[in-house]
Amino acid sequence: MKMTFRWYGEKDSIPLQYIRQIPNMSGVVTAVYDTPVGEVWEPEKISRLKYLCDQAGLEMEVIESVPVHEDIKLGKPSRDRLIANYAQTIRNLGKAGVKCICYNFMPVFDWLRTDLKTPASDGSNSLSYNHETLLKLDPKNLHLPGWDESYTTDELNGLLAEYKNVSHEQLFENLVYFLNGIMPACDETGIDMAIHPDDPPWDMFGLPRIITGEESYEKLFAAVPNKHNGITFCTGSLGAGRWNDLPEMAAKYAKRIYFAHIRQLKYCGETDFTEAGHLTGAGNLDIYGIVKALVEIGFEGYVRPDHGRNIWGEDGKPGYGLYDRALGAAYLNGLFEAIEKDRR
Repeated sequence: MKMTFRWYGEKDSIPLQYIRQIPNMSGVVTAVYDTPVGEVWEPEKISRLKYLCDQAGLEMEVIESVPVHEDIKLGKPSRDRLIANYAQTIRNLGKAGVKCICYNFMPVFDWLRTDLKTPASDGSNSLSYNHETLLKLDPKNLHLPGWDESYTTDELNGLLAEYKNVSHEQLFENLVYFLNGIMPACDETGIDMAIHPDDPPWDMFGLPRIITGEESYEKLFAAVPNKHNGITFCTGSLGAGRWNDLPEMAAKYAKRIYFAHIRQLKYCGETDFTEAGHLTGAGNLDIYGIVKALVEIGFEGYVRPDHGRNIWGEDGKPGYGLYDRALGAAYLNGLFEAIEKDRR
């Protein structure tokens, strides 16, 4: 297992040297953030990121993410050019020593929350989701936490209109087309593609969601059996779907899990949840059971503590402050070490 930490590049308020001070931190998970979606990532920009990481004593082996252009998801004629660009970006990243790319195939929205700072009784705050609140929103005039700057109202409405004719099966076929188009570049470079599950794992505003649990993975691996077609095992995204048995899935797919996002949820209703501290007892997900399943199968991939709370007065990027994620890393390190030693 390699412990990693999400870092949003030079504009991140968290310095690399702070991340380096977290025990057992091997590297950061980052990306090129100033290249338009669909364009090739220039080697110079990739080299700059790697230089900064090297100087801080941190590896840059995981990229999160190289976004997939909406035209690819929609299956438009322009997708072949865009897939070729994506493949070239993979080759450029391979030359910089990157081993894994986390990506998603969620239409329009990467993730959805209805509140970015839900207060807790202990004075902390965290991300949360309330389905009734979401249903009350007007799809033609959406204002979503964390997404208001992603699209203009006209752009968002245009995308929603285009997806009206895209079924779950069509979206899945477009995913397979995309993967088949980039697998040769993965074979050349040895880079593993790790698809992130839909967050949360159900349809939103008529947009299909296709990576939601075990059935999705079985279908995906059958369609694209290449070993570089793998998954990002996000406990929070999968855990929002109560039908998913996370320890069982971790054991079943450990060999195709190239990256694990580990975080905790506290259920507040059938579909509602608040994100919590990483400790198993802090929420409803069996973090201990998940880590135990990974260790027992011999998991050797990358791990990062996912979304943390804002604690100790920190007012950081929602879900991505320093303090609680550092605590999460320490807790996960302890779980991995204890379980590994118990097995000797």
